[in-house]
Amino acid sequence: MNYELVRNIKESSKSKIDIVRKIGESGQDNGRAKNEDLYVRKTLQGKHSVYALLLDNPHPYLPKLYEVNETDDCVTVIEEYIEGEPIGSLDLPKERLLQAVGELCDVLEFLHGKNIIHRDIKPSNILIANDGHIRLIDFDAARMPKDELEQDTSLLGTRGYAPPEQYGFAQTDRRADIYALGVTLQKLLGSEADKPRYKKVIRKCTNLNPDKRYASAKQVKKELFCTKRNILRGAAAVLLLCLAGLSAYFCAQAQKPKLIVLPAPANPHWRGESGIGEWGHVPESGSNGEETYAYMMFRIDEDREPDPENDTCYMQSGMSGDSLTDDEISMFSVSLVQNLEQNGYYYFAVWAMGDGIEYADSPYAVSDVFEYTGEDAPPMPAPEGLYWNVGLSSNGGKSYYAAFTNLDDYRDEDTFSVRFYDESGNMIAKNEWSKREINMRGNNGIWFDNERYAHSGGTYRFAIEVYTSRPNEYSSLILNGTVPEEAYSPWIKLE
Repeated sequence: MNYELVRNIKESSKSKIDIVRKIGESGQDNGRAKNEDLYVRKTLQGKHSVYALLLDNPHPYLPKLYEVNETDDCVTVIEEYIEGEPIGSLDLPKERLLQAVGELCDVLEFLHGKNIIHRDIKPSNILIANDGHIRLIDFDAARMPKDELEQDTSLLGTRGYAPPEQYGFAQTDRRADIYALGVTLQKLLGSEADKPRYKKVIRKCTNLNPDKRYASAKQVKKELFCTKRNILRGAAAVLLLCLAGLSAYFCAQAQKPKLIVLPAPANPHWRGESGIGEWGHVPESGSNGEETYAYMMFRIDEDREPDPENDTCYMQSGMSGDSLTDDEISMFSVSLVQNLEQNGYYYFAVWAMGDGIEYADSPYAVSDVFEYTGEDAPPMPAPEGLYWNVGLSSNGGKSYYAAFTNLDDYRDEDTFSVRFYDESGNMIAKNEWSKREINMRGNNGIWFDNERYAHSGGTYRFAIEVYTSRPNEYSSLILNGTVPEEAYSPWIKLE
């Protein structure tokens, strides 16, 4: 079927979205197409096998798909034009918002049953159609998990709604959508989200550890909407139930070892004006010899310490690994400057994460304040002359480092976040080192763990983000959206 363009909605190097009408179709009114004659046409670069699956599996809370045409390098989709508004732009009563959240849980349960992860759940992707029900749109970031991958090959989704594992720390599964569902619920409810009934659900949805989130959207809906009822009648039945419950409880407690609560990280603070957060080590945290921490960041217009139990954080993340230590610095540190957006007072709350076998998570500890005034600061200089530095590993093989020629232009505390890509354009690994760490650890570059993420004979390249250590003077150099070709290193074929 042929279509004619009515108007373009959005266009980028990777996608084009148009409103179209079938050629020769009636329904013109004074030269303008009626809405019932309109369709959305998406032309997307790359593989998007999710659309072909959805074509054969419709759902009332998804746009109808009429055509899906795939080639080697792109897919074209013709789908229903939805008359409606994003839920976040509407002033709806709480009951109506909760109805929409219930419908969102239903469609997520359907998608997850088809092994589809949406990966971009947020209010702007939830339309309230004219029939009063939701339509979940924008499956451009959607994927189907692959068992052989340890992490996602591309980083898509929306900052603030995507969980840590969606930024290259692990492969995403349905629990990534559960995380975004919790953030969406929090945004939609506003101040109502602080009520215990909702706060408990949101906290479990957005736990940084995927294993501690709800396992399904069905569980979220049940927790939100189902009330517990005592189906037994009479005092004897109630007494029997209580005795049986207490017996089972104490039996379970006797068999279950009590976890040791980890100590809170000591002295969390900002390192001067660098935008680097640091805190004391908790060596027992994490697993497999790597310390693991989670943190929340707060931006406040006035200089007051946040209350993590009641104030809403604007981002959560986590960090694992070793911190470089010497006689002067014995703190775990992480650059947080990439999370500084608007001028204001910034705090972070950090806690050590237990392994769930011997240790439980620690209480949180709140940092001191960092006043950020660099919202309009000029960007850091870009790394120049990107190249691969090849050395010898401890086992006699070759080790590979992402290097560049103007390292001397940066301060010791400036941090470089390197993304490594394979020949298909998939991001396969990510590593962050400061200039100081490069000088002490690397062969003039940032290490690429090729034994874990690459294979002999494969071809690879990298791109670098720079996180400033002077955020009030210079802004970080962030690679958003499509990475320009000139920002990549040359390719290298591993031996």
